[in-house]
Amino acid sequence: MKIFFLIRSLGLGGAERQLVLLSKGLHDRGHEVVVATFYSGDGGPLERELLQAGVRIRPLHKQGRWDVVAFLLRLIRVVREERPDIVHSYLPDPNLMGVVLKPLFPTIRIVWGVRTSIMDLSRYDWLDRLSFKLNCWLSRFADAIIVNSHGGREDHITSDYPAEKMVVIHNGIDTERFRPDHEARRSTRLGWNVKDHERLIGIVARLDPMKDHPTLLAAAASLVRKRNNVRFICVGDGPAHYRASLQDLAKTLGLTEHVIWEGAREDVSSVYCAFDLLVSSSSFGEGFSNVIGEAMACGVPCVVTNVGDSAWVVGDQGEVVPPKNPVALMQAIEKLLNQNRYDPAEIRQRVVDQLSVSSLVTNTEQVLNALIQGSMPRTVGWTRARPT
Repeated sequence: MKIFFLIRSLGLGGAERQLVLLSKGLHDRGHEVVVATFYSGDGGPLERELLQAGVRIRPLHKQGRWDVVAFLLRLIRVVREERPDIVHSYLPDPNLMGVVLKPLFPTIRIVWGVRTSIMDLSRYDWLDRLSFKLNCWLSRFADAIIVNSHGGREDHITSDYPAEKMVVIHNGIDTERFRPDHEARRSTRLGWNVKDHERLIGIVARLDPMKDHPTLLAAAASLVRKRNNVRFICVGDGPAHYRASLQDLAKTLGLTEHVIWEGAREDVSSVYCAFDLLVSSSSFGEGFSNVIGEAMACGVPCVVTNVGDSAWVVGDQGEVVPPKNPVALMQAIEKLLNQNRYDPAEIRQRVVDQLSVSSLVTNTEQVLNALIQGSMPRTVGWTRARPT
């Protein structure tokens, strides 16, 4: 089977890391895998990982938002050269491009990858809103839609996505890469000048409205008034103006000395190991949070908002609070700091048992094989019902 993945770029994001894991896993099982990117890369870590595994990358050299016609012609030419059995796109814009290919290549199966739950589109520009509407309308033309969360599937069905074409396959977590590491914890905390007696609470997320850093900052402001041994760190990149607005908010809340601002890191496993507690404060849009699963694989307890499948990911090994509720968030953080009843080994074991990379690859392989054979599978490792 030849699979042609399509994604905007191979930057350091959750969807991008999952695509790399899946591509490598399918390649290792003897399938031919090609990854096409809208934008030319800079030889970053995910590109290097694919190339070292023997997976080819085809950059499409998109020149910007309005480079549409020439870009589409390049995409058609590359697909004609590659002649895949499956085009598997990730995220909204690549999904739209995948459907455009369908009438030109009727024998190729088009598979969409949906990575979010319902979005608050009022927080984004008109082009994002148009893209969402087009995705809803054109989703019926995909041969299958793989969603990484049950919450995302249910939310998209309410937006007229075809329920009969949607299957849920949770993300996989590389538990060999993400594991407890006491030396990494020591050295990373030292680099941030965090003392041994200080409790470090971290968020690893791009700077984007859906991640709701303001709610975390409000919770942090309440907590530092009660405890003098807590520090917070925000790890991730985003638009300069949004970063500046968050830093201004932190200053207004009196958090300047309590919050560390760190850009995206390649050594994210070491970052998790440095934390005493991870927070996922997303208020909308989260499907399956890689960050939660990765931190848990490192034995780090998590406080998460009940968005997407985050509550299912932590299960009985973490705390769940409503979104946009800084009081509840602060109380859950304080509860874990005062009396952490979660065993790091048990936190990690939940990820090992439930979220293996092998399951991700096997379940995806079954869906893709069934499509090539002309049907949707009825008994594979995914289910149409939300798990409990």
